[in-house]
Amino acid sequence: MVNRLIVSNLVMRPVRTLVSITAVAVEVILIIMVVGLTHGTLQDSVRRTQGVGADIMVQPQTTSVFMGFSGAPMPIQVGDKVAEIPNVRAVAPVMIQASSGSGITLIYGIDPESFRAVSGGFRFLEGHDLQNPDEVLVDDIYARSQEGGVRVGDTITLLNHPFRLAGVVEHGKGARIFVRLDTLQDLMGSVGKASVFFVKLAGSASTAAVVSDIQRLLPGYQIRNMEEYLSLMTVQNIPGLGDFINVMIGLAVAIGLLVIFITMYSTIVERTREIGILKSMGASNRYIVEIVLRETTFLTVFGIGAGIGLSYLVRRILLHSFPSLNVLITGDWMLRAALIAFAASLLGACYPAFRATRQDAIEALAYE
Repeated sequence: MVNRLIVSNLVMRPVRTLVSITAVAVEVILIIMVVGLTHGTLQDSVRRTQGVGADIMVQPQTTSVFMGFSGAPMPIQVGDKVAEIPNVRAVAPVMIQASSGSGITLIYGIDPESFRAVSGGFRFLEGHDLQNPDEVLVDDIYARSQEGGVRVGDTITLLNHPFRLAGVVEHGKGARIFVRLDTLQDLMGSVGKASVFFVKLAGSASTAAVVSDIQRLLPGYQIRNMEEYLSLMTVQNIPGLGDFINVMIGLAVAIGLLVIFITMYSTIVERTREIGILKSMGASNRYIVEIVLRETTFLTVFGIGAGIGLSYLVRRILLHSFPSLNVLITGDWMLRAALIAFAASLLGACYPAFRATRQDAIEALAYE
């Protein structure tokens, strides 16, 4: 009987019902997409750094977790010294620069031969490797993300310098754009410098032992095995990122709570006479509260379902429009978003439910 009464009320006021469901759905979508974008971006960065194939990374002491913002403070000769350590098979000096031409994109300045020795080389989808100073390689995702796409032979302007596209490679080798190391050094005024050295070990070598040897050789540098570095790529270790996520979740909760509060408050006002009739028939305060909270639950459940479904649709649209994005939707955050939305909705309905119980039956019956 109660459920039938609630459903009838929702059906009789379709606009208000749709607005309430939409507000909860937006709350869920905002939480899922903010978390999905941040975690997806980190996961993509981890996967691409891992794809370089190095066992150890040598970085300057003050380097950032985001290597593209650390400059190139290390002399290239450091790589020669590391290469002399036993069980080191190859060392690839890389200069890393962030480009903001169409979103922030990392550019790797590489020596093709040493980078190939560490990473195993690129898988070319078209074109050839870097041969001339003004040539550039891009991965397939970057090529698709540019308006109209790019093909071998096209001119790409990076860091205010025109490059000829030499090849398109499969993604997953650290950056999305690759130029020659000496070219990037000249452009950035860092001749003879590198941002990081990727170190590849002989098959049977102990990573910990080689790390210790490099630390003794280079006491003022950060020497990390790749697993250690990748473990640092979390939301907790990125300054400000956790706060950003919390602020966005708080904003989403505020939206859902406010709309549910307004919806349920207006429902109570519109149903003043109905509540008076129920009270005159002996309905208890608990019964009135149950009706209000149950109606809120109906709206929230439908809103959560719509929000989760629309999150996948939004993700698909984003990936189609921006191929370089990576949105990670996980079951645990869908559950968290649902619980947050549910808690916010019930909180928003508390005062309207309390107000309904405070109504005097006689005054309610006289309400027009």
